[in-house]
Amino acid sequence: MKKFIALLLALVMVMGFAACANTTTPTEPTDPTQPSNPTEPTQGNTTTVMTHAEYLAAEEDAPVEIEAYVQATQSWYNDAIVIYAQDKSYGGYFGYNIPCSQEDAAKLVPGTKINIKGFKTFYKGMPEIAADGAVLTILEGEDTYIAPAEILTEKLGQEELVKHAGQFACFKGLTVKSITFKNDEPGDDIYVDFTLGDATYSFCVERYLTDPETDVYKDFVEGDVKVGDVVDVYGFVYWYDGINTHITEIS
Repeated sequence: MKKFIALLLALVMVMGFAACANTTTPTEPTDPTQPSNPTEPTQGNTTTVMTHAEYLAAEEDAPVEIEAYVQATQSWYNDAIVIYAQDKSYGGYFGYNIPCSQEDAAKLVPGTKINIKGFKTFYKGMPEIAADGAVLTILEGEDTYIAPAEILTEKLGQEELVKHAGQFACFKGLTVKSITFKNDEPGDDIYVDFTLGDATYSFCVERYLTDPETDVYKDFVEGDVKVGDVVDVYGFVYWYDGINTHITEIS
């Protein structure tokens, strides 16, 4: 009987050792800094580019992203540039002091397609993409586009005109009322008042857009355009407590 119990105990011990020998080694914990390669999620449509209507509807300080075509720039200065841009739906955009290298500034010729991410702001009523936080991308290899001037004469005097801010436009049949040089002499901005009917509208020859060597600047300095002339005015719709178009051409 004792031998039977001894043999039984021995058998139980052998089985216990066998069970320990067959125990599975636990998996090492995953190092969170060195993750495995999980299946990539399906990439959906992640674009955030706005239509012009969505851009107009954006509140002040809201993040915005636009794609449009450069129509003109002001002089590059201090690693930043002012951009007048437009899309093919006549939607205009004004990027104020957008961070930009001098090398990239040289690429921003009229017609070049760009992407700007940033924040919408207003200055004296002018909707613009602010300098702070703005990121400019030149979309190389894309199509180009030069916008024709849209005739906006009938919108003068209407608050709705601000929706065209940044757009290339034409105002027909205006009469030159006054010509004033900033600092009282040529070399800087030129302020030009026009009348249409009984109303007066203030426009500007922006020195950093059309400098003293351009034809339109010389037109005012040399007297080719003078008080009393009836003219068609071309330029980019700008707002400064009211319409203040940046003039690029007079005919």
